[in-house]
Amino acid sequence: MRILCTKKGRILLMKKFRLLGIVTALTGAMLLTGCGGSNSQASQQSVSGFNVNRAINVISREDGSGTRGAFIELLGIEIDGVDHTSSEADIANGTSVVITSVSGNIYAIGYISLGSLNNTVSAVSIEGVPASPETVQDGSYPIFRSFNLAIGNLNAVAQDFLDFVLSAEGQAIVVAGGYISVDATAPAFAGGGASGNVVITGSTSVAPVMERIAEAYMTVNPSANVEVHSSGSGAGITAARDGTADIGMSSRALHAHELEVVDSITVAHDGLAIIVNNNNPLENLSVEEIRQVFMGNIHNWSDLLN
Repeated sequence: MRILCTKKGRILLMKKFRLLGIVTALTGAMLLTGCGGSNSQASQQSVSGFNVNRAINVISREDGSGTRGAFIELLGIEIDGVDHTSSEADIANGTSVVITSVSGNIYAIGYISLGSLNNTVSAVSIEGVPASPETVQDGSYPIFRSFNLAIGNLNAVAQDFLDFVLSAEGQAIVVAGGYISVDATAPAFAGGGASGNVVITGSTSVAPVMERIAEAYMTVNPSANVEVHSSGSGAGITAARDGTADIGMSSRALHAHELEVVDSITVAHDGLAIIVNNNNPLENLSVEEIRQVFMGNIHNWSDLLN
């Protein structure tokens, strides 16, 4: 069987070997090497105007972002409690800002929630594994985290909404949004009788799926009004703790001191996508390459495209 040395061809071959149970890191490396490398010279030349000698424009998230917190922890960029993100990185306040920055700069690289990925940017494969809900679910994609809700003493309508989030209907919306359900056998929603307001704030990554769930809940329960605001994971947890919001959204695990004053409920799982401009020839990175890029130890595209 002839497999072309293209991104699609390599992925098909990787899947074939995985089904046979013989894929290892070495297998993946051999496959990519056999095609001249995942980011071969031919790939470089396929995009007019891309200069591999240009510096990498690193886009990171702001302090307090749950996505940044999860990213630096998963990639080992946080060492002994210290964040070693490159001081040269541009800081984006929100998922949409990262996407806009990368889509407008051929030399930029950033990270976002997999569920927020759209066709204005491209997600690179990691260790030869494409970013998708399926690869997150089967454990082959190496960078993923959980979406959590910070809750205090919920009133009747806020508790009813939380029950909807964790119901079959709520989890179906999670899956439809490109995320991974926390309970594939969740029971059907049996509530809907409570009335009043629910205020939710926090992570910009969690907000899109929570907005869709809120809309569906208000259709089921017209007596409720659910407001969803984006303020960052840290701010959302603080709001839930202080009672200025009923529920705080977090795209990172809550810290021990935070769990002393609020509870945490996991409502979805999500991958972290490493994104580049659609005209960038980069197709694959190792976990270590990502770490070194965002720590500022790899500076130029020529160090990745060789």
